[in-house]
Amino acid sequence: MATGNINVSVENIFPLIKKFLYSDHEIFLRELISNATDATLKLKHLADIGETSVEYGDPVIEVKIDKENKKLHVIDQGVGMTKEEVEKYINEVAFSGAEEFLEKYKDSAKDSGIIGHFGLGFYSAFMVANKVEIITKSYKDAPAAHWVCEGTTEFTLEDADKKERGTEIILHINDDDKEFLEENRIQELLVKYNKFMPIPIKFGTKEETLPLPEDAPEDAKPDTKTVDNIINNPEPAWTKQPTELQDEDYNSFYRELYPMQFEEPLFHIHLNVDYPFNLTGILYFPKMTQDMNIQRDKIQLYQNQVFVTDNVEGIVPEFLTMLRGVIDSPDIPLNVSRSYLQADGNVKKISSYITRKVADKLKSLFNNNREDFEKKWNDIKIVIEYGMLSEDKFFEKAQKFALYPTVDGDYYTFDELEEKIKDNQTDKDGNLVVLYASNENEQHSYIEAAKAKGYQVLLLDSPIVSHLLQKMESEKEKISFVRVDADHADNLIKKDDEKISKLSEEEKEKLKEDFEKVVPKEKYTVQLEAMDSDAAPMLITQPEFMRRMKEMQQTGGGGMFGMGNMPEMYNLVVNTNHPLISEILNTKTAKKQERLIKQSLDLARLSQNLLKGEELTAFIKRSFDMVK
Repeated sequence: MATGNINVSVENIFPLIKKFLYSDHEIFLRELISNATDATLKLKHLADIGETSVEYGDPVIEVKIDKENKKLHVIDQGVGMTKEEVEKYINEVAFSGAEEFLEKYKDSAKDSGIIGHFGLGFYSAFMVANKVEIITKSYKDAPAAHWVCEGTTEFTLEDADKKERGTEIILHINDDDKEFLEENRIQELLVKYNKFMPIPIKFGTKEETLPLPEDAPEDAKPDTKTVDNIINNPEPAWTKQPTELQDEDYNSFYRELYPMQFEEPLFHIHLNVDYPFNLTGILYFPKMTQDMNIQRDKIQLYQNQVFVTDNVEGIVPEFLTMLRGVIDSPDIPLNVSRSYLQADGNVKKISSYITRKVADKLKSLFNNNREDFEKKWNDIKIVIEYGMLSEDKFFEKAQKFALYPTVDGDYYTFDELEEKIKDNQTDKDGNLVVLYASNENEQHSYIEAAKAKGYQVLLLDSPIVSHLLQKMESEKEKISFVRVDADHADNLIKKDDEKISKLSEEEKEKLKEDFEKVVPKEKYTVQLEAMDSDAAPMLITQPEFMRRMKEMQQTGGGGMFGMGNMPEMYNLVVNTNHPLISEILNTKTAKKQERLIKQSLDLARLSQNLLKGEELTAFIKRSFDMVK
């Protein structure tokens, strides 16, 4: 029996491992299973290229709990190690041998799936075990070896009588880490990290119900049989070529990823690139809600089918973190900080590749089946609008498929919209004015007034609309967006033909004074306008610029400093050509005049949903008194 010291440059690697290498103890199982996977894939590769005549067969990786003896076993049927290799790879902490293997076979092993990035993975076992044993037999004709270490730099190494090829690692679990002797905990970790590993992972057995024969009597009970409990799906959809998969395959993989998700995804995007980096994956557009916060952290990041994290910030552009699915890339380093990831050149390339790929897919969906794309627009627009706001490249590409729905249910791209409205909605200064509503019910009377003039009114109701419009106005020339309640219909798009007022300048001045006595000036600015006599006598409008800045401040970012907290300010537009306004002007008693102004103001407020509480109660009482 040999004894020796592990050759590491620091005096003792174990405290370092426990403290710094991994923040999360549960990672040890991922590391050991990844090493077992490497060992198995190495054997497959050597068999494939004829370097060994050993039969590869159908290997599995087995995880076993021995609760009584406080032991956890991880067993593989891979290449195994000779005594010399144990000495070299384990005692010299030689990064699990994967890199060296890949270097040696670099031409033929490029696609062998060997992980090669796990570094000190084996030593993570000492985070949860006070003693670790390795019993291993190489595929070469050499005696088996037995290595034992109790978490110091000392170890023992001797021959063993193991007959089967492969490696068994036995962890003697610490008293503080007894959770890792619980079946449920190990099952949970295997499902979390190893659900899609490329080699089947066995954890105990389960009962499987056999189908009944066709001629079985009605009360027959089906037979069951005991089968291996295989945790993982070694060939998940993203490892296949898109040509091998149908829509149903993508949908069933979605259900595998999100068992608690009952709605089917709207569509998927299959990522597959091998230059200038390796990346595969499938992204799904789920049905979106208007709430942008609850969707995140649903994309899972893998490295060679090993789960790494579901915090993909920095790898996936922020606007796509609301999607779901899987990204797998051997080029994303494991076990490193977020700030390192975000500074990594590969990661930046990956992020812009994903942006481009998503934009291309959206464009082809739009081109191939526009009707279906329009139906899905409301469920996906929040992602697209957010992307247009936050990524300039996406903004450019989105011009081909971003839609602008009207209140009548028509959908236009911006170019189509521009073509449709330019003759009727260009103002006297040559600016194209795009009218929109954000709430069909609340702004109904304003929408109707604009439509009566032959104007198109868009329905833009997502929470970030004010930011998006600001961006559109800055990117495109001579275009402004105006909400339909920002002014009365004649003023929304200023043309040259001014209407003539029926009232003289003196009458207008007196009318304004009468109104300002009754209307609270901290909330309303009184404006006298000559409008059609059959237009409303009074309108409440909210200036576009002020309202939009306030909204932008409230939804985060943008806007002018402090405007989010400003009180609501409205314009009260008085139609000097309406008969009711002449009646108010010519009313003999101040009391009656005040009542008419109050009643008219309240009716205008009611149409804007601004009349509430005590003021609403007073209005109803006043209305009943007037109709007695």
